[in-house]
Amino acid sequence: MKSAAPTALRGRIVTFRADPFATDPSSALLIEEDGLILMENGQINAVGSYDRLRHRLSPDTTLVSYGKALISAGFIDTHVHYPQLPVIASWGEQLPQWLERYVFPAEAAFADPQLARDVARRFLRELMRAGTTTACAYCTVHPQSVDAFFTESERLGTRMIAGKVLMDRNAPAELRDTAASGHAESSALIARWHGRGRQLYAVTPRFAITSTPEQLEAAGDLLRTHDGVYLQTHLAENMEEIATVRRLFPERSSYLDVYDHAGLLGPRSVFGHAIHMTETDFCRCHETDSALAHCPTSNLFLGSGLFRVFDALDRRRPVRVGLGTDIGAGTSLSHLRTMGEAYKVAQLTGRSLHPAQALWLATAGAARSLSLDTQIGTIAPGMEADLCVLDPCATPLLRYRTERCASIEELLFVLMTLGDERCVKATWVAGRLIHENAGDTSSER
Repeated sequence: MKSAAPTALRGRIVTFRADPFATDPSSALLIEEDGLILMENGQINAVGSYDRLRHRLSPDTTLVSYGKALISAGFIDTHVHYPQLPVIASWGEQLPQWLERYVFPAEAAFADPQLARDVARRFLRELMRAGTTTACAYCTVHPQSVDAFFTESERLGTRMIAGKVLMDRNAPAELRDTAASGHAESSALIARWHGRGRQLYAVTPRFAITSTPEQLEAAGDLLRTHDGVYLQTHLAENMEEIATVRRLFPERSSYLDVYDHAGLLGPRSVFGHAIHMTETDFCRCHETDSALAHCPTSNLFLGSGLFRVFDALDRRRPVRVGLGTDIGAGTSLSHLRTMGEAYKVAQLTGRSLHPAQALWLATAGAARSLSLDTQIGTIAPGMEADLCVLDPCATPLLRYRTERCASIEELLFVLMTLGDERCVKATWVAGRLIHENAGDTSSER
């Protein structure tokens, strides 16, 4: 659904004029200290200073003033599992054992369509609370899990990417399909949902361990025969996982080469984690324009390793990268918290992630990684009106600390270090207010 009447938001606007990994991070930011965003029919019509644009406020425009709060493009989550919400914060395992003990039993429950609908509603509501307006989401092997997710997303008017998980081996019997049935069910879901409103489909083999070569080839066929669909899967997350892939595919030169051989690399392919990558792997991702999802809270929680974001984005052969929360191994749907953890991971690899770079990975860079940067991720005329409003005084400690900030960059760093869902004052989707912290906004005509 799109907003019908014109709406305007006033506040401190922060977005991007350039890639902060390719230029000075501070100069890449575009900031309006007293800005105005004019929206109508789900799109942004104009952005600029309030003084310059105030004359364009028509009598029927609803003006919402956010004072000193920051207005950003909505956050974009490039890798998340909505069915794993019930097992977030599950103790004591690394990836293979965690899947067996917690994830597979939780996903088996999605054979119940009502449970799928309930979790989809809860999950998308939590995304709105976190200021996340687009996500690249894994469903389960059950087609009804995809229907539940897209039905709720369509009701909200959000732009989402999702798909049915493909698994035809090395998984519980109740979670396995076949190469043929997975292809047929995915084709039907693509016909039903891809390009319907703001919904987009992702062909979703879980990872090489749980798909036979035949199923990976079938996934490649889905990509070739359906224009504009996405591919999402996992890559080089855990050393035990990598050893298993090597044993299952001894003829392939690397984990990435397994997917490459099946025709799964390309400009709408998103590979989650990609921690243990070689330079050859990075070069091949660059050549094929494939993207990587950086999931810092998950990688730390499962002890999987440290993603080398600056190596991935090396300007000699940059690979597109966006942030992912990877619920439920990830520990929060909040991209503010995820940005803070990305900073810590970078520190452990000997680099300092600038706050503008962190925000880029959560907004404009994430949109670029999903080939959606002409539609979402920045605040500019013609872009879809997906926005989040961040309150720098959401807690007493934040208020105390942000009062001492000398720049927007410092303020962003404090927010990503101390902030979470409580900082999301409002979330706007296609120009409509979807989430609001009670009593936090004032409207004027």
